[in-house]
Amino acid sequence: MISRVKLHLFAGLLSGLVFGLAGMAQAQIVALGASNVAGRGVNSSEAFPAQLEKMLSSKGYNVHVANAGISGDTNSGMLGRLNQAVPDGTRIVLLGTIGGTFNARRLGQGDQKAEFASIVARLRGRSIKIIPVTGNGIGRRYLHLTAEGHAMLAAQLLPFVVRALRN
Repeated sequence: MISRVKLHLFAGLLSGLVFGLAGMAQAQIVALGASNVAGRGVNSSEAFPAQLEKMLSSKGYNVHVANAGISGDTNSGMLGRLNQAVPDGTRIVLLGTIGGTFNARRLGQGDQKAEFASIVARLRGRSIKIIPVTGNGIGRRYLHLTAEGHAMLAAQLLPFVVRALRN
């Protein structure tokens, strides 16, 4: 027969394990960029950050993919809001590589290569993994992705994010 002391010890260890697992923090992932990151033209649930979070969840990853995309943003705008958009504890940033530069040129601000380089340097300085979001190979009829394009982009990013989460 199991003694009461052993039974209480076992129950205490078991509850500690259960509460410890339930309280584990989610891996924080932030998608940072302009309109295609924000999901301009589609519902927020159709934008690639939300779709990627669902794909990761279906693979057993307990993660949150925060959408820090702002339509019309520039690289200098992203640099200015970087600390608020990418909070402490962020492990991975999905960094939009096109929209900020495009918007800067559209607004007559040049190509903002230095600002983009500063974003990358500051993220690396915080030991945050960066995964570029280019959308290569995803055809666009218009400037912004459709819901189908966002799904394709999420699927394209999935193996890179899984690899980054494992390392």
